[in-house]
Amino acid sequence: MDIMALIDRIEELIDTGRTVPFSSNKMVDPEKVYEIIDEIRAQFPDELKQARWIVKERQEMLEEAEKESNRILEEARERAQAMAADQEIVKLAEQQAAEILDSARNREREIRLGAEDYADEILANLEVNLGKLLSAVQRGRDRLQGKIGQRG
Repeated sequence: MDIMALIDRIEELIDTGRTVPFSSNKMVDPEKVYEIIDEIRAQFPDELKQARWIVKERQEMLEEAEKESNRILEEARERAQAMAADQEIVKLAEQQAAEILDSARNREREIRLGAEDYADEILANLEVNLGKLLSAVQRGRDRLQGKIGQRG
């Protein structure tokens, strides 16, 4: 069950709780609320693991793009050295090497930006969910404290 569904269950518990006579407070079974909160906590590690996985994947993509760039550059250098006898061929090889390097850099940049955007999107979603969860928990605590304050 996702976090938002669990938060909905907490709200449902509060909404369906019996009203305390002569007040607007509701009686809620705290054990049920604690069970749902525990389920919510169990949900977080997966989302945090997912965010960490995304960052790790991004780093691996960047490293692979850099390795590919270095391999392509080395290959271009080797080709250029093998063709050094003819000046025109050398110029062509250098031009191709530069184009390959530019292409690799562009590809690395695109991969990096895409990975950063994806990680940012996942973290933004996590931030929104955490904010909603925090709000729901705070509302629940406020309601519970409102009951305790009127009884005590």
